[in-house]
Amino acid sequence: MAAAEGTAAAETAAAPVPEPASPPGAGDGPAPAPTGALSLTDLPGELLELILCCRSLGAADLGHVACTCRRLRELCQGGGNVWRRQFRERWPSLLKYYSHTEGVNWLEEYKARQSAGLEARRMVASFSKRFFSEHVPCNGFSDIEDLGCPGHFFEDELMSILNMEGRKALTWKYYAKKILYFLRQQKILKNLKAFLQRPEDHESFLEGGAMITEGELQSQVLEAINCVLYDQLKYRGNRMDYYNALNLYIHQVLGRRTGIPISLSVLYLTIARQLGVRLEPVNFPSHFLLRWCQGIEGSQDIFDYIYIDAFGRGKQLTVKECEYLIGHHVTEEFYGVVSSKKVLQRMVGNLLSLGKRESTDQSYQLLRDSLDLYLAMYPDHVQHLLLQARLYFHLGIWPEKVLDILQHIQTLDPSQHGAVGYLVQHTLEHIERKKEEMGLEVKHRSEEKHRDVCYSIGLIMKHKRYGYNCVIYGWDPTCMMGHEWIRNMNVHSLPHGHHQPFYNVLVEDGSCRYAAQENLEYNMEPQEISHPDVGRYFSEFTGTHYVANTELEIRYPEDSEFVCETVQNIYSPKKEDKE
Repeated sequence: MAAAEGTAAAETAAAPVPEPASPPGAGDGPAPAPTGALSLTDLPGELLELILCCRSLGAADLGHVACTCRRLRELCQGGGNVWRRQFRERWPSLLKYYSHTEGVNWLEEYKARQSAGLEARRMVASFSKRFFSEHVPCNGFSDIEDLGCPGHFFEDELMSILNMEGRKALTWKYYAKKILYFLRQQKILKNLKAFLQRPEDHESFLEGGAMITEGELQSQVLEAINCVLYDQLKYRGNRMDYYNALNLYIHQVLGRRTGIPISLSVLYLTIARQLGVRLEPVNFPSHFLLRWCQGIEGSQDIFDYIYIDAFGRGKQLTVKECEYLIGHHVTEEFYGVVSSKKVLQRMVGNLLSLGKRESTDQSYQLLRDSLDLYLAMYPDHVQHLLLQARLYFHLGIWPEKVLDILQHIQTLDPSQHGAVGYLVQHTLEHIERKKEEMGLEVKHRSEEKHRDVCYSIGLIMKHKRYGYNCVIYGWDPTCMMGHEWIRNMNVHSLPHGHHQPFYNVLVEDGSCRYAAQENLEYNMEPQEISHPDVGRYFSEFTGTHYVANTELEIRYPEDSEFVCETVQNIYSPKKEDKE
């Protein structure tokens, strides 16, 4: 054992010390026991602690050392430096959660983090086994809604899985990312609900700093903001890619230095308030603005304000110029100040609109997330509840949740019975079909009826006509799509028509496609396909092809279970304590 070897090494390294002669006139008591070399426990406590903090000693080693005698066990107490060093070396990123390290039982923290890591890996492995044949349903995360460990420990282990190097463990990374996304989404919703419960007089845009009252000085501050933000840091309105969802995420605006009127206005307002200039948000139609009071504070006269266009490099506008900006006249109510909750509502509404614009996997995910945020603010909004039910029904996920939503809609607005009844009927049919399914058919290329299938799952292919690179994750001996799809895709114009193998492929642009065999060719220079679902179907990339996923083995780092068992026994009563 490492601990025993370390102890022996320390004893061997100690130089032998000759026994001192008895002083003259010593008493007639029993002679002292002869001593040889110093033992490890004869060393000063500071030196012993330094030895136990050696990098070469792991948690299991400390567990064994602590089991040898009382003195070493006392040095390995949970609140000491030994276990603090172990925790810091193993998980340095977690130290930010400990503002005060005094009084922390580092042994208990180590055990809690170790247990959280084991639980996280069991969870990732179980997801692979349960959801290999279908997408993770919304209710697939019910197992982790109430974690039996600190959430930051669980997330830290998921991040360690995502940061594993190499081209292996793709499936681990795929499901770890799914779980981490769910946990963070739940945290956002929790924080949002707490924010919405705050009274309006406590709302803030990170307001702070000393208030500047002189109007001329405030004007200089705004000029300085424009100079730094737009001239030096090169922030700008994203006119070329206006309808990109990234324009609404503040961290993306800060990183990309571009955004749309509402996101740039929130940034501008926050900076101004930090510097003492009180700007207010204006929910102007089609173009979010800020306003700066030039008259009596709280004035109801819209002409007492200058309006600031953060999208237009901080340009200051009059009321008439605001109307020129959008091309039509608006009533005075649109120049009024709005609360931070209304600003948040408009941002979420923009995300909803973007999610509705396209019919892709990314837009569906955006629509789902923005609906969750909107319904957290307005849980009884019938039209958005109905949109959520239709979305889940369209995606074929969480049918039980769809029925709950429809029941809630019927209670809120009985006039929706037509739409509700239609969705209820088809959702119940979907549930019955799921019950009747007996599992997926296993197809083998070696069978005679599949002799025309030329390519295997995992091969990197290239489309002859469109030139995209892709990886095969499934195939059919003939085209299995409906007549409408075959007609729309003009399959009959192919030399072999629909009577040829078709392949399910993951494309490098993030899409999933269904391609005819005659349109595909083997890629002579295979490269990894950067598709978000690669880990769902494949466990690793070998450099030439992907290895198809199989049921995962649960593997734990190092000797995790052994370590847990060892450190759990550190404080159990020992024979030496009784003697």
